[in-house]
Amino acid sequence: MIIRITPAENGRKLAEVLRGRGVSRRLITRLKRAPMGMTRGGELIRSIDAVYENDEIVLSEPYRKAFAEASPAEVPVLYEDEHCVVFDKPPFMPCHQSMKHYGDTLANVFAAHCPDTVFRCINRLDKNTSGCVLIAKSSLAAFSLQKSCRKLYIGIMPHTDSAGGRICAPIARERDSAIKRCVREDGVYAATTFYKLADTAYATLAAFIPETGRTHQIRVHCAYAGRPLLGDDMYGGDTTRIDRQALHCGEVSFVIPMTDRRITVRSELPEDMAAVMSRRMM
Repeated sequence: MIIRITPAENGRKLAEVLRGRGVSRRLITRLKRAPMGMTRGGELIRSIDAVYENDEIVLSEPYRKAFAEASPAEVPVLYEDEHCVVFDKPPFMPCHQSMKHYGDTLANVFAAHCPDTVFRCINRLDKNTSGCVLIAKSSLAAFSLQKSCRKLYIGIMPHTDSAGGRICAPIARERDSAIKRCVREDGVYAATTFYKLADTAYATLAAFIPETGRTHQIRVHCAYAGRPLLGDDMYGGDTTRIDRQALHCGEVSFVIPMTDRRITVRSELPEDMAAVMSRRMM
């Protein structure tokens, strides 16, 4: 990663500049210990050294080997720069490896796309949820992106006359399940805002903005409101028209690390969800 020193940072110590840009002390220590962790003009620079306007400081993290097995699947790239990549994840593909999914995950796709780079998923999606997934290419980038990332989801629920609203209900783990969640008084605070995008006689297409990031949050909140997402068999959704939860991450926005520039990346509604909204009530 390359950072350019601004006029406001002129004459300050490098460590002060990095901390001012959100770099943790732990990561600065790792950079100091790396063979060429921090350089200026190809020469090593210490964290206590002063930096000056227009200096270009190159930060190189110590390499930690990632698994190299690559999935043959091709996943569209919606955006990429030196800090991150946004994939358009299809449904039925897990983000991370597990005992049942070792070579067919988005992590495998990333390993093929960015060899020798650790997989750092900023907004992990459930296996059957599609759409934008933001991946950081370094822990420096991950630290920044985690703080600035905002997400907008598109989902399909049974028809409702409501134009939108806000669901605020605490979420807890279902006591008899390692995966399923529920709304319960002793749960963790969770809030979701939603608004209607389109209607058919059978279904409502809605946008969801999670204010918090709890596991299955949108799915649980929809079920709690009496409108479980179509296809979501875990939470009581109607599975007659789609064979997975009708949920899609349609947009992510984030600030480019070490800058003040926010960008927005969008993904089109997938075919199976679009087909649901094109049908008339049977």
